[in-house]
Amino acid sequence: MKVSQYIITIITLALVMRFGNAYDPSPLQDFCVAVNNLNNGVFVNGKFCKDPKQAKAEDFFYSGLNMAGNTDNKVKSNVTTVNVDQIPGLDTMGISLVRIDYAPYGQNPPHTHPRGTEILVLIEGTLYVGFVSSNQDNNRLFTKILHPGDVFVFPIGMIHFQVNVGKTPAVAFAGLSSQNAGVITIADIVFGSNPPINPEVLAQAFQLDVNVVKDLEAKFKN
Repeated sequence: MKVSQYIITIITLALVMRFGNAYDPSPLQDFCVAVNNLNNGVFVNGKFCKDPKQAKAEDFFYSGLNMAGNTDNKVKSNVTTVNVDQIPGLDTMGISLVRIDYAPYGQNPPHTHPRGTEILVLIEGTLYVGFVSSNQDNNRLFTKILHPGDVFVFPIGMIHFQVNVGKTPAVAFAGLSSQNAGVITIADIVFGSNPPINPEVLAQAFQLDVNVVKDLEAKFKN
């Protein structure tokens, strides 16, 4: 192979890897404010974009993250999401934000974000956090106890969790590398799918009695 051909091959592979690792497409203009009106819009990354000349400051603004979320629920936590649905100007920007409130001993149960890496900073309280690596990495558990000012990263696609191990409420903020990272809560999706997964399948997968699975599906039924 000639040197020039070798160089072209390397460049091609680099480009393939670059675009193969991309999730939200890079913007091709200053911004692409999402709009629900299909008239005079251009469909980009799941949203229609308004004419840039009609963009305004409100398209890039959100207010309310100073307010605590309601943690009166079964997991004793609340996630306030600020993504492209709340800030239309985030469309194509590849970034979003959440505020997470935890009651004492509350948790953000095991879940995954299929389209984004998460970086979390703890503001108040004490959290036990962690993620589990893939089968190829022998499902290793990575955990830390976080105190105010501590930061932890949850790689894209990895199952992860946070638990308030303190006696007082906890507050954290997290950035995600997607305008809409998505969320899959493991227990909800396995035992609360619609329609339900055949209990025999789950009983074998989790090595449980089928009646236990039926009970779990009844608890998580949507």
